[in-house]
Amino acid sequence: MAEKASRRGAVDLGMILMVLSFAVIGYFLFWLQGQAAIERAATAVVEDTTDIEPDDPAMAGATSIVAADVMTGAGAFEGQLVRMEPRPVVSPLGRAGFWLELPQSNFLVAYSPQMLADSVTVTQGSTVTVTGNVIAMTDSIAAAWFEAGRIGEGDQIAASFATHFIEAQQIRPAPGGGN
Repeated sequence: MAEKASRRGAVDLGMILMVLSFAVIGYFLFWLQGQAAIERAATAVVEDTTDIEPDDPAMAGATSIVAADVMTGAGAFEGQLVRMEPRPVVSPLGRAGFWLELPQSNFLVAYSPQMLADSVTVTQGSTVTVTGNVIAMTDSIAAAWFEAGRIGEGDQIAASFATHFIEAQQIRPAPGGGN
């Protein structure tokens, strides 16, 4: 028989390393779950800041519209108080507003002076219901936003492509919407 004298006093570390690796993986998953909970809590706080006076009686008379109404001609609603169905936010437009996702093209929403004073913002990817007045976009409006520092030069060019926009007086997160 072969002599095993060279292995005398050696410890078999296979079992110990396996148990240690399971413990490390378990701790990592526990830490990851905690980080996800923190992220969910931070997202909930951001979404709650977009809720402005949810029971405002002045908004009760708003005409409810859907994406198809705006795509066929927002000019029909010019000067009217409207409530847009819940739509996802595509991207911000400087500090002036944001773009709502519609099937064929995006629609511009601008913050009202009151919302600007209250520093209201929405997050990209969230789903919101917007209530406000439909206004025809002009080059002078985009220029005024640029001069006030609310949008950059690139945003001014993008805004000039919009024919109409909603000046938001109320922005509410959609139930179950957002990220």
